[in-house]
Amino acid sequence: MGGKKILMITGDFTEDYETMVPFQALQAVGHTVHAVCPDKKAGDTVATAIHDFEGDQTYTEKPGHRFARNADFEGLDPANYDAPVVPGGRAPEYLRLNRDVLNLVRHFFNTDKPVAAICHGAQLLAAAGVLEGRRQSWPKGTA
Repeated sequence: MGGKKILMITGDFTEDYETMVPFQALQAVGHTVHAVCPDKKAGDTVATAIHDFEGDQTYTEKPGHRFARNADFEGLDPANYDAPVVPGGRAPEYLRLNRDVLNLVRHFFNTDKPVAAICHGAQLLAAAGVLEGRRQSWPKGTA
């Protein structure tokens, strides 16, 4: 199996680990990964955040890395990609309000391509209305 072309859809305050690890791991096994964000171009960065449970009722948030885009959102053709990856964090909270992002997500479902959404990334799938009648799969031992 040759390397695939993967589209990572993310934005400011994406979860650091959920962004950096899949981005690097997918590249390490031979895939091409294009990281994009609406209103940002290749070379622009987004802020990542590190969320942690430290005994409070919810998670805390600390600054993470600056994560560089390596492709432009504007003008991309989703047909050129084999699958999307949507990391979690707070980015999906506002990306789910972007019509272009939702149309992008719908494309992958309408063409029966695999879709990976991590943690809060599932908010984009819900907002795009693509989950009805589908089942999520979880890695063994996590759910």
